[in-house]
Amino acid sequence: MINCFIIDDEQHAIDILVHYVKQTPQLNLIGTATNPLEALQVVTTQKIDLVFLDVQMPELTGIDFIKAIHGKVKIILTTAYSEFALESYELDVVDYLLKPIRFPRFLAAVQKAVKDINDIPSPVSDKADDFIFVKTEAKGKLLKINLADIDYLEGMKNYVAIYRSGQKTLVYTSMKELEERLHNNKFLRVHKSFIIPVNKITGIEGNIVRLKNVQAEILIGESYKAGLMEIIRDKMIQ
Repeated sequence: MINCFIIDDEQHAIDILVHYVKQTPQLNLIGTATNPLEALQVVTTQKIDLVFLDVQMPELTGIDFIKAIHGKVKIILTTAYSEFALESYELDVVDYLLKPIRFPRFLAAVQKAVKDINDIPSPVSDKADDFIFVKTEAKGKLLKINLADIDYLEGMKNYVAIYRSGQKTLVYTSMKELEERLHNNKFLRVHKSFIIPVNKITGIEGNIVRLKNVQAEILIGESYKAGLMEIIRDKMIQ
């Protein structure tokens, strides 16, 4: 049984997570808090394994909270803002859930936490989640896509186009759904219409990011630019 705690400055967000926790046998809810400073005292003094943590809160942000506890507990971030995804990479959180959080996505994050806390090795694959199955335009057809093969993803109204070595696969899903699923595999959203694999970036020219073996111009949106530049800044020689 994993002891968990919920921190969010909005009570309705807490209520949703409490409902989810009660439906998850592996979890034992120790408590909740809308005040992160009060929660800090609880988390650092009681036996808690996992915290569901909002990012944007008054007095103490979720990012500051993580730094304050020095790795004492596992963290699953919960937020309505995708721009915090990059920083969560660096803080080694278990997962990053975008609001509104769906129960299946919640369960997937919990399973990751269970593996981390119980030190259960991932079976078969050398890399966890190194492929996905997607529904294509053909009714009843599922297609396996290796994440290493993805050049980039482009949002197209009700579909997302996945580009791989010159192939284009249309998937009936949302950019938000794929952004959540691919976050821990080093993909980054750089525009409302584009998600890219970070390791395939070859350069940046103004508001365009260049990718290995990709001729298309991948635009950088203003609201996503800071996250991308943070990655570049860490590797930049001036």
